[in-house]
Amino acid sequence: PAMAKAVCDRSHELGYKVAAHVEGVEGLKVALRNGVDSIEHGAKPDDEVIGLFKTTGAALCTTLSPALPYALFDRSVSNASEVEKYNGNMVFEGIIACSKAALEAGTPVALGNDVGCPWITQYDFWRELVYFCRYVGVTPAFALHSATLGNAQVAGIDDVTGSLEPGKHADMIVTDSNPLEDLTTLRHVRHVIRDGVFIAEPHVKRKPVVDRELDKFL
Repeated sequence: PAMAKAVCDRSHELGYKVAAHVEGVEGLKVALRNGVDSIEHGAKPDDEVIGLFKTTGAALCTTLSPALPYALFDRSVSNASEVEKYNGNMVFEGIIACSKAALEAGTPVALGNDVGCPWITQYDFWRELVYFCRYVGVTPAFALHSATLGNAQVAGIDDVTGSLEPGKHADMIVTDSNPLEDLTTLRHVRHVIRDGVFIAEPHVKRKPVVDRELDKFL
């Protein structure tokens, strides 16, 4: 706890926000009591944790993508041990429970996908929005808001990006159809505008095996 507080205090003195990787309830309490600005992942919360979120104003970053393969894939596909599958399911259910409780309590909830973990690619962030709807129970509109303006607010950059407003960067994508009706259209990004720079037909190198297995859980 003392180290967590020291890190948070010094970071805040320097003008930085602090995010903490937490997947257990006691870790949540240590992080929130000592000044962390956002919790990455989360765990099934108790009343004290919900109270700490409220009093501190900390945000939650929901990350279902890294836990889903361990929790839901057959072990012959994930190559997970029995212990890894058990732990993966516990983390997966904990993230869902934390997300639902945070939303009910009015805590800001952002979205992340923990790129670098097994089965997570740089081009697949859209899946996190689909999982957020399916497992947490939000609408596509809310998922899009959380992934754009919500993320920008948690990161402290909503003055320059996160929404289309005068004075902000022109950051947007073009898709074939309306993601408010079907979030999976986000997998086919036709054009990207980044700070006003137009990128036509961006190409990404896809991983067919990863896509095939993950598509089973859309």
